[in-house]
Amino acid sequence: MTNEEFIDRMNCGLPVQCGSEIHLKMHELSQEALRITSQINGKYNPPDELGRLMQQLIGQKLDEKFGLFPPFYTDCGKNIHLGKAVFINAGCKFQDQGGIFIGDNTLIGHNTVIATLNHGMLPDERGNLIPSPVHIGKGVWIGSSSVILPGVTIGDNAVIGAGSVVTKDIPADMIAVGSPARVIKSIYD
Repeated sequence: MTNEEFIDRMNCGLPVQCGSEIHLKMHELSQEALRITSQINGKYNPPDELGRLMQQLIGQKLDEKFGLFPPFYTDCGKNIHLGKAVFINAGCKFQDQGGIFIGDNTLIGHNTVIATLNHGMLPDERGNLIPSPVHIGKGVWIGSSSVILPGVTIGDNAVIGAGSVVTKDIPADMIAVGSPARVIKSIYD
């Protein structure tokens, strides 16, 4: 199975059976992600080298305004899609098998977790995985230590307060806070 076939299959949202070919490909990609993130996190890298390593990790060309403060963790890497001038602060963890799409000029705060997989609920299905993408719009600011759960869309220019757990879609231009996150007002109020 190629990386492209893996991404296409994961982006369909169909369940992944434990031990299946796609599940095995997931483990193969996780080993590559561990190797590359150890290079990102294991020593000082100047910004251009961090950009090169991140491009290798996600398989996408990044613009010169991309920013990353390590450490950064992911268990796949190949299904992260970054717009222009994205900044990812230290300690972030991206579980991207189900797809993470981040728009231009978005800021991701320290220790943010973005998850795109759920497990089957029944005990005999617990090893199965259900992918569901996360879409983060342009100009979004996600506060430190937030958690974005599978299937969530955050609209353009939204602000997610620090420590929030985002379980549902957040409309554009809104501020959402709490656990679970709820919209409290417009950014224009």
